Amino acid sequence: MSDQAQHLRHVVKKQRGVNKRHTSVVAVISGKGGVGKSNVSLNFALALQQQGKKVLLFDLDIGMANLDILMGITPQGHIVDVLEHNKTMFDIMEKGPEGVSFIAGGSGLAGIFSMSSSKRERFSQQMALLDGLFDIIILDMGAGASEDSLQFILSSHETLLVTTPEPTAIMDAYAMLKYIHQQNPRLPSSIVVNRTDSKKEGMQVAANLERAAARFLQKNTSYLGSIPYDKHAVKAVKQQEAFVLSYPQSPAAKAMRVCANTFLGQNKSLTPPRYAEFLQQLKGFFKRGGTA
Repeated sequence: MSDQAQHLRHVVKKQRGVNKRHTSVVAVISGKGGVGKSNVSLNFALALQQQGKKVLLFDLDIGMANLDILMGITPQGHIVDVLEHNKTMFDIMEKGPEGVSFIAGGSGLAGIFSMSSSKRERFSQQMALLDGLFDIIILDMGAGASEDSLQFILSSHETLLVTTPEPTAIMDAYAMLKYIHQQNPRLPSSIVVNRTDSKKEGMQVAANLERAAARFLQKNTSYLGSIPYDKHAVKAVKQQEAFVLSYPQSPAAKAMRVCANTFLGQNKSLTPPRYAEFLQQLKGFFKRGGTA
């Protein structure tokens, strides 16, 4: 067992039952690829961590996972190691920048809902170990909604929809919002508009999405803010670093911190989210699929 895994186990024993956190699960989604969703997930997680929240970043972009590359991290393990090689979540959990915890998904989750019942049960048991250890678990989902990824999205406590001002991205974002709403009308959704030319442009894009959702879906969404196109953000990606850390005074970093603060300042339900509900939803999907 690695020193890091031993340290994480020690932290778990220390925290279990003491000052247990109300863990909220947020699925970061997009209607299409190429909108910078994973980069938003990473920097959003770091901005939340900087606000004193304990955050776990879980790469669930099945088959296209790249958060480790964005962070310049070489994962010591992936979900497949939990399912196939008897490792635990703490064996594969990495400590990322700013203290953010990170789990690499890789391709190991592809077809998880059609896996054997024993593997699905093991996955559920390992996910249960995370209960109360984090304030926020961010699921970086793949673009669109595959059969497998949709189950994680629908099980989460809320979604964060990332789009850009491009017409195709906006149309796909609305289609994604509509599809998820049809599956679970009560799932809260927030919007972040990435790579904008101005704050006004971001507000216009979000307003159009919000109006369409309200008119055709009778759904309320919340706008967290926009991230401007910023050469510093582009440079940070090439450096395999997060722009909120490498260029904290850049326009993109300042905007991301606004999004994080807006998210934390939203009027959440008086009843804190229960991680057990997330697990229960996942197990429900497991029971409807899979093999013996």
